[in-house]
Amino acid sequence: MSLLVGLFDSGLGGLTVLRRVQARYPHSPCLYLGDTARVPYGTRSVEDIRAIAAEVVTWLRLEGVGVLVMACNTSNALALDVAVAQAGVPVVGLIDSVAAVIDSDRVGVLATPATAASGAYRRAIHASRPRALVTEVGCPAFVPLIEAGRLEGLELREAANRYLAPLLAAQVDTVVLGCTHYPLLRALLQELLPVGTRLIDPAEAAVERLGPLLASLGDLPESEQGQALFVAPQHSTRLCVTGCPDSFATSASTWLGCRPAVERVSLRSAGCAA
Repeated sequence: MSLLVGLFDSGLGGLTVLRRVQARYPHSPCLYLGDTARVPYGTRSVEDIRAIAAEVVTWLRLEGVGVLVMACNTSNALALDVAVAQAGVPVVGLIDSVAAVIDSDRVGVLATPATAASGAYRRAIHASRPRALVTEVGCPAFVPLIEAGRLEGLELREAANRYLAPLLAAQVDTVVLGCTHYPLLRALLQELLPVGTRLIDPAEAAVERLGPLLASLGDLPESEQGQALFVAPQHSTRLCVTGCPDSFATSASTWLGCRPAVERVSLRSAGCAA
């Protein structure tokens, strides 16, 4: 039996990572937790984010995940050590995964304010490319607009132009989508950036790392998995939220292509700290 892959984010954004996991490893069952009662994480204090990460990861551990994917850049930037300490299983992060594949010395990072302020992307990229110019920009308006389903309109366009201005001034040729919500803005960002600018989704690199890790833990490679016990990803994935399941299911429909079953969970009921 395949290991249960755990993923978490503050809301809908981590579904972009979940979709990649489902597409690349369709035999792997997944457990996704959207902490919608506390979305967004990106404007919270460092102390809050670290306490939340401990609580969420403890819940996932108690649910039996065999590997954990941090489908949230903010908690990855500020609480990776907390997740590693609490998980009891291997943890795959987004930031170190994408930093390892960056091949440019002029890099822009669009992220939540907390992630941008942490400098986590700059440090990770400089570890392999010390001379790289990394410009990190906090984008407080993006997540609330995306969570509300407002992926078009003047407000979003004006915010995007405002956040891209420092990147254009720095003449970046590579832009990291440093929040799992931001791949939904790819078309708009490509329209506003110079032709040829490369947009990088950290989830791609993280998901590629997941395969060898699963194999090292005893899972068969995807190509060797049989069909007899195959269960379609939409049926082998459990979606949980800490807020309203109905509103999450409605919003998630546009991300997943169908309306999923969603259950509400209480992290405290699993013995987690308040």
